[in-house]
Amino acid sequence: MAPARGSRRREARRRALPLPVLRGLLIAAALAVAAVALYLVARQTSVFALRSLDVRGGTPAVKAEVERKLAPELGTSLLRLDDGVLARRLEALPDVVSVSFDRSFPHTLKVTVRAERPVLLVRQGARASWLVSSLGRVMRRIKRPHRSSLPRLWLPKTVPIHVGEVLPAPDGRLAAAALAPIAPGTLRVRMVDTRSAGLTLVLRTGPQIRLGGIGDLRLKLTIARRILGWAGDHQVSPASYIDVSVPERPVLGSAKP
Repeated sequence: MAPARGSRRREARRRALPLPVLRGLLIAAALAVAAVALYLVARQTSVFALRSLDVRGGTPAVKAEVERKLAPELGTSLLRLDDGVLARRLEALPDVVSVSFDRSFPHTLKVTVRAERPVLLVRQGARASWLVSSLGRVMRRIKRPHRSSLPRLWLPKTVPIHVGEVLPAPDGRLAAAALAPIAPGTLRVRMVDTRSAGLTLVLRTGPQIRLGGIGDLRLKLTIARRILGWAGDHQVSPASYIDVSVPERPVLGSAKP
């Protein structure tokens, strides 16, 4: 029996880790514990306290609003800030689409803002006006609509409009989506008409553009621009219209019999 016990001891010694390897593992474990301890201490102390905000993107007014919303976090450790909570707080602002964060240790939080882009002015009666983004979101109420050159959409007073909310499709969201891909200065749209079948862009000069729905929108707008160029060269009556609701069969017609 003794030789068997001796062989088991020799086998156990062969399987045991060499002393240098064991020492290295113990040191690594100690460093990991120390790192966790330092992290927990840093979270609870002012070592990495937030002292400055670096907001990028958006207008000065949007930046100021973002800074105001984040002001209560000043003094909080950068390690304790919850990006998800802060993002939800800022994305609730009517002018903000999304945000991202980058910690610049020891005391700065960089905030990159993707701001809403206004494309439409919704009117209700003579005085009620709202600025609407390309996503159909109501950004703010406008006191002096005559100062804005944005296209108008007239809605009945019975349609409820609330700042920060996205308009329903027939009450502004589709109109905003139709205007979103139009670069400034390319099509001078005066008004969007949703009362007839589909969407119609009423230009300041030249034929109206009947889009129908917003499917194949960029293709429809490209075709409409080419026809507008031809119509301008041939002095087509402003009372005419361009129907690109079926882009494979565009129509240049007259609104008069």
